[in-house]
Amino acid sequence: MFDLAKEAREQVAAASFDWRLLDGRSVLITGATGLIGSACVRMLLERNRLSAGNPIITWCLVRDEAKARQVFSGYGPDDGLRFIEATVEDVVWPEHQPLHYIIHAACPTASRYFVEHPVETADAIVLGTRNLLGIARKCGALGFVYVSSMEAYGDGNEAPGLDHLLGESEVGYVNPLSTRSCYSEGKRMAEQYCCDFASEYSVPAMVVRLAQTFGPGIPKDDSRLFAMCARNALSGCDIVLKTTGESTRMYLYTADAVSALFTVLLKGAPGEAYNAANPSTYSSVREMAEMVAGLLPGHTVSVRCELDLSAPYPPQHHLPLDVSRLLALGWRPRLGLPEMYRNLIDYLRD
Repeated sequence: MFDLAKEAREQVAAASFDWRLLDGRSVLITGATGLIGSACVRMLLERNRLSAGNPIITWCLVRDEAKARQVFSGYGPDDGLRFIEATVEDVVWPEHQPLHYIIHAACPTASRYFVEHPVETADAIVLGTRNLLGIARKCGALGFVYVSSMEAYGDGNEAPGLDHLLGESEVGYVNPLSTRSCYSEGKRMAEQYCCDFASEYSVPAMVVRLAQTFGPGIPKDDSRLFAMCARNALSGCDIVLKTTGESTRMYLYTADAVSALFTVLLKGAPGEAYNAANPSTYSSVREMAEMVAGLLPGHTVSVRCELDLSAPYPPQHHLPLDVSRLLALGWRPRLGLPEMYRNLIDYLRD
């Protein structure tokens, strides 16, 4: 059984930032029941349990409070846990309620949803970020981190390889007339708002562009490729790719993503973006799938391609990210791809 609370306690101890900057403060986490948001919340709650100092008040912005209470069962007000039920586009911050930090992690994540609901996807990303930046400005927030994506780089490099790493200023091409671009173009516009609020209103807004991030805590029925690979390896079923698997990218473990977000929140420069990825994970989609297929001894799992040109996946891309800007803040990734999958498979076994 994979213990999410134990992992959060280990994160607290291994943090590369000064927890005293958060003690006694109020922190809003959007998308608090999602993979990244829930991991952020859990780490803050465990910090309170481990500390005798002033508790951190953790506000969870959720669309369904009943569901959120199930996700965080075992935690309560004594741990600093609070809920606000609203959407990111419509939330209004309570009058006279202090708010010091915001980690904005709310966003649709499934490619099929992007294609079927492009307007709702774009609205949630762009209008939601605009609204939250307005709240940060009104409350005089000390820090705001927007959780962006490697998809801000579009197709990335023309060819695979690590000869040219993509720095934060090297965003690539995105086709604005592709329906699926509602996600990547939305992310880019949200980043623009972060830059603009920092420039015009001095809101300390920063951006973290995550490589594809996964780990324990995903929905057990998650349909994304990494979840399918883990489930199939566990059950001994073949891994079937709907693309050629030639796209290359880096990956990031959930706990490492959370530590990156808090590092930037407390150490980053307003108006700047930071890539977050584990360089050791760089591989093609097919290479990753083949690694997972051989991960569990005694399971005979093959990888094959059954191309589906109608599948709503991003175009072929090559996204080796330069993480030197984040490393300069003292952040380091801990888990590589095999360890990421072993933890995910342990979690899915439960």
